[in-house]
Formats: sequence, structure tokens, C-alpha cells
Amino acid sequence: MDSRTKRRLAPPELDALIARVLGAGVRACAELTDGFANAVWRLALDDGREVVLKLAPPPELEQLTYERNLLRMEAEAYALAARAGVPVARLLKAVFDDPVLGGDFLILSALDGTPWNQARLDPDVEAGLRRELGRHLARLNAVTGREFGYPHAGLAAPTWREAFLAMVGAVLDDTVRYPTPLPVPVPELRSAVKAASEALEEVREPRLVHFDVWPGNVFLDLSGPPRIQALIDHERAFWGDPLAEFVTPTVFGELREDDPLLAGYREVSPLELTPSARIRLDLYRLYLSLILLVENGPRQYPEAEYARIRTAATAWLVEALDRL
Repeated sequence: MDSRTKRRLAPPELDALIARVLGAGVRACAELTDGFANAVWRLALDDGREVVLKLAPPPELEQLTYERNLLRMEAEAYALAARAGVPVARLLKAVFDDPVLGGDFLILSALDGTPWNQARLDPDVEAGLRRELGRHLARLNAVTGREFGYPHAGLAAPTWREAFLAMVGAVLDDTVRYPTPLPVPVPELRSAVKAASEALEEVREPRLVHFDVWPGNVFLDLSGPPRIQALIDHERAFWGDPLAEFVTPTVFGELREDDPLLAGYREVSPLELTPSARIRLDLYRLYLSLILLVENGPRQYPEAEYARIRTAATAWLVEALDRL
């Protein structure tokens, strides 16, 4: 989707950047437009390699508070995921505060698979892949950190309850900079989240959470029996509760006990959907809904494309709040 935060580089600029960083020229380039925040290109290099360039918004452009230094968390997540045995693209280069271009960018190996949202699959194949995805997410969530939250964005704390309240508070504070139509007044939202936050005390150890596992961020290898080739776009990753990982694969819906995703996860790591866990899930649904509503402020999506997301996120937020 088009977004005001996406930077524009002409082919000669892309060629100059890659020559400076990788020592190769760009033979062909194509912008990848599925993402919402960062500008992304697939590049064919004159040395035979194919890579993906992911470029953060200009440093001077204001974004949501949690989005500060997103690519730094993503670079960290790629390295940690690969060590945990989770299939990801290979991170070739991470450049922060680039003196020529300004800002941050990543260069990754290009994938030859098919994004899940572009594949036509039989229901039984879908179920098998969803089960496989659950196993990969359990391995990713087994990676532990030192503190909770988004350390690179200055939203971190020693407990999950503190960190999550800071994360929600930051998005609600962002509504001051980017006035956002919300179905419930901000003070009421703050009060509801704080009242339910005791359930977060059950989370004792910071775990790596991708928090953006929608089908467009899962690449499939369809050259033989379908399998997951890689998880991409770790930019929204944080350190927190593994249960939050189930929010995006079930976005605008519910997590059912018969979901193959849950079965696959449990093959690797135990997970019980207790009443307290259900409260935590609703807190994370509320948080993601807020992000989807407020991020339109700095990004200024095309209205025709964004209207469906706004409507669904608003309804999902109200449902979660009613249960809380």
C-alpha cells in the first residue's frame, strides 16, 4: 500500500547505494509494495545476486513512538531467529545512520518463494502449513531477552506489565500528534487496559515476538510439497509475551482450540488458553487495533484502500474492550 513514510529512490540512486555498500551495480529493480511503512525494492545485481533493499523513512519524518529505530530491532530479530532455526531471509548488511543517504537500511537475500497471500492452496494444505507455522513461531518465541518491550524505541521495562502499559500509553499519546477517530475516549481506554493489566504479571521472561505474522509475511516454497520458506518483516518485533504471537495470524478473528497453528505450536512448546490467557489475548488485540487506527496519521494511506482496515480494526477493538 502506498504510504507517506515510504522513501523514493530513482534507479541511479539505488545503483549508487548498492555499489557503495556491496560493490556491485544494479541491473534491474522493482519496488515491492505489499508493506505499509518502509520502502522495499527487489534488486538484480550485475554480479548475479538478487537482493532486497529495505529503507526506513527519512529520520526527520515523525512516526508513531514505537516505530523509532524499527529496522534496528528487525536486524536483531533476523539474526536471533536464524540462530533459533527459524527460516528467514539472510541478512547481508545492516546500515544505521547512513552518512550519505541518512537513516537506516537493510539488505537481505531475495527469496524465490511465493507469499502465502498470493498462493491458491487446498484447505488440507493450508492446515498443514498453519501447523508448520505454529512450530516455527514456538521456536522464535523460545528466544529470550534482557528486558521487555521495544528497547530501540525507548519503550522498555523490567516487567511485562510495565512495558505493555508503556507501549499502549505511547500509542494513545500518539493520538495527540495524529488526531484519530476512536470508538472509545482515550481516558476510558487507558483505564480499561490498566484494570486488566494484572493478568500480565504471569509473564516472567522476555521472549522474542514477531507480532506481524499475516500471510503476506510468510513465504512458501511450492517447488515440491508445500512448506514454509521464510518469515519476513520482523520490524514490529518486541520482547514480551509469546501469547501475543497469535494475534496477527488470527487478525480480526478469534484463536480457536482446533486451530492447526495452536496444535503445531504445542508440538514444540506447551501453551494453555486459560481465562487469564484470554484476557491477555484481548489486551494484545486491543493494542494491535490501536496501532492500525493511529498509524494512518503519519502514513496517510489512500482512503479507498485503508477504509476496510479501519472498519475491521474499530470493530475488533470494541469486541476486545467489551470482553475486558
